[in-house]
Amino acid sequence: MQRIGLVLLSVPGYSETFFRSKIKGLQENGFEVVLFVLYPPKTLENLPCEVVVSPQFNSGFFSKSVLIFKALLQVLFVSYFRSKKLYSLDRKDGKGIKACFKNLIFNQFIISKQLDWLHFGFGTVAVGKENLAKAMGAKMAVSFRGFDLYLSPLKRNDYYKILFQKDVQYHVLSQEMKQDLITNGIKDNRVLVITPAINTTFFKSSAVSKKRDTLKILTVARLHWKKGLEYSLEAMALLKKKDIDFEYTIIGIGEELERLRFAAYQLDVSDYINFVGKQSPEAVRQYMQSSDVYLQYSIQEGFCNAVLEAQAMGLLCVVSNAEGLAENVKDGETGFVIPKRKPSLLANTIEKLLYLTNDQKTSMQEAAINRVKEHFNLKKQEGEFLDFYRN
Repeated sequence: MQRIGLVLLSVPGYSETFFRSKIKGLQENGFEVVLFVLYPPKTLENLPCEVVVSPQFNSGFFSKSVLIFKALLQVLFVSYFRSKKLYSLDRKDGKGIKACFKNLIFNQFIISKQLDWLHFGFGTVAVGKENLAKAMGAKMAVSFRGFDLYLSPLKRNDYYKILFQKDVQYHVLSQEMKQDLITNGIKDNRVLVITPAINTTFFKSSAVSKKRDTLKILTVARLHWKKGLEYSLEAMALLKKKDIDFEYTIIGIGEELERLRFAAYQLDVSDYINFVGKQSPEAVRQYMQSSDVYLQYSIQEGFCNAVLEAQAMGLLCVVSNAEGLAENVKDGETGFVIPKRKPSLLANTIEKLLYLTNDQKTSMQEAAINRVKEHFNLKKQEGEFLDFYRN
């Protein structure tokens, strides 16, 4: 039985189906999964695997001293040879003595475990831990999503320089992300594309007719600048000028809420916009059921599960050409893909949907539903991850 160590910032919540379904699928197929998290969970929510939480070294002086002392005992008596190797590898990468020692202490909660794979769920989590898998005698894997591949490197130059020099198997969400890694010097056979997947039984189209006078538009997104929501609001203002009767609902929470509310006010579309905050999966499904158009006009996007869910529910989808979205939606076949940062073009595209014939709408909806069922289901994704670890 292979043992896989999955490293995340925190325990995946109930709504984070990707990691939960992955862990469950691996366990059901004979793998053993150990989940390492950097921050203590509020609840384990019945995760089907062992969970190991990092000691919290940011506590008070006495507690911190005790934790460091325990980690030193582990270095000397539990994982001496692995710790020595980790220290040596970090020094070879040019890290200072203090940084190497700190890294040694902070990673003791992982290094003593017997693993076949050490898989970092995000590229950012692997930074500073590039030599940990090798010190443990395990294979190393890293998953990249849009945020950590494209935005995190903006924090400092050469953010992934050390990581990209290591013997790593990479998992990415789209072909474009794969090409970007290859551009960074990663060999083709080291990068595997496994797209997101959804529960196509839960998110499925209903035969209920959607005949109504008001065009109902929906977006599910974290309220972050990368989601391009201000451009979406500008497009709504243009729809208003065209005397198109619409209602735009935005599901999600985030730091941009106040700014977006003010933008809607300045654009004089506040009465047309509904910010409904965080919603349960059941509520999201209900909002999709009662909507006509799904909009994801992101500036940057790894792939986006919500777009898959919307297609599975039979919504007409309009998305930007940001990274994985152009692979998520087949332009002109399962929805529309348009250049980002062009609110006028976005408004015109949404207006075009009003003039599609029923046959054209039905054809696009059926194509989207069938494509999601065939290519983005959980069973297919599960099989691809099994192959990832077996090869």
